[in-house]
Amino acid sequence: MLKCLHFGIYYAKIYVTVFSASAYKKEEWALDEKIRFMRAAIKEALKAEKADEVPVGAVVVLDGKIVSRAYNKRNTDRDGTAHAEILALKKAGKKLNRWNLTGCDLYVTLEPCAMCAGAAVNSRIKRIFFGAYDKRYGCCGSIMNVTDSGLNHKVEVQGGVMEAECAEMLSSFFKKLRERSKKSEQTN
Repeated sequence: MLKCLHFGIYYAKIYVTVFSASAYKKEEWALDEKIRFMRAAIKEALKAEKADEVPVGAVVVLDGKIVSRAYNKRNTDRDGTAHAEILALKKAGKKLNRWNLTGCDLYVTLEPCAMCAGAAVNSRIKRIFFGAYDKRYGCCGSIMNVTDSGLNHKVEVQGGVMEAECAEMLSSFFKKLRERSKKSEQTN
């Protein structure tokens, strides 16, 4: 009888420990998920850099799965609207066979500009998670907030996800670009 009681108490302690830690585990899981999806966006940004584009990458996520991936292709496509976010939203719409991306999240390495933030609102994106803040063109809080400006849909925004990594990638790209430009001027 004593063994049985001890056995039951042992399991009760484990259950209590798991139960009290569940809120912590949920938060930890959410953080892991944000990092996982931002890493996927960073991989897309590295593709942009290889193509000599500004290294910005984006992924659209629905129910914990990546629906679409894209990176900047403005120079490649000779299209000023070929930002990573726009391309990722278009791909997600095609894959899900709908324009309304309700329930989807957008992960992007750089704070979206007015065009991209507006596209997220019009696509009914649930949340935007971005890495680096854009002090010149950022429209998810830096210079204005298109996602919460009284339009028909409000998008939740969280900036600074893996901010240091995203900002360093952009800084490094523009530093190399300036060095190449300087060398080109010196040879001419």
